[in-house]
Amino acid sequence: MSKISREILRQHIEDIRKEVKKDKKRFVQTLELQIALKNYDITKDKRFQGTLRLPVAPKRKFKVCVFADAAHIDQAQKLGIDYKDIEALKALKKDKKLVRSLAKSYDAFLASEGLIKQVPRLLGPTLQRAGKFPISLGNDDSMGDKAVDLKCSIKFQLKKVLCLATAVANLSMPTDQIEKNILLAVNFLVSLLKKNWQNVKSLVIKSTMGKAHRIY
Repeated sequence: MSKISREILRQHIEDIRKEVKKDKKRFVQTLELQIALKNYDITKDKRFQGTLRLPVAPKRKFKVCVFADAAHIDQAQKLGIDYKDIEALKALKKDKKLVRSLAKSYDAFLASEGLIKQVPRLLGPTLQRAGKFPISLGNDDSMGDKAVDLKCSIKFQLKKVLCLATAVANLSMPTDQIEKNILLAVNFLVSLLKKNWQNVKSLVIKSTMGKAHRIY
């Protein structure tokens, strides 16, 4: 059960909207959920990870690239999705700087089933370390649907610190959609924790250029 008051959350969302309106920034700001955990020993307790598909994509701009075989190149061209064939991947020659630049250029990657096993050999471990190893794309899969799933998905992964953050909404969305995305994200995160709400120290939402608002 969520311990976040919908009324208080809605008030914070409206306060953030007012702040952004005063600043007059000319871009749509993203809302980030920032989490601080407690009563967690990262040296002993199991490190969790989980992925959740939100009803509405949190980011307006989300770039996907496909590592594509011949059939998927045709699909990518029709859908206007960026792609790289095997020759383009080979040309990177496992160069860490080039692969790191590729990882920074896109939010997520897909890869044809026939190519995905070759990705570590062609690109090394850089994408894996960046948390952007490609999702497999089968011959019968819809590339468009997979791309939408990636855009709507958020990931929680505990690493070496007790703080996490992920984009959960953007300010072009109606308040009820923002609220729903945030509550779904929080409840999903809590379900991953060993002691649920007892492991949550604080929850904060923050716009791209704004101040933090504590919601728990």
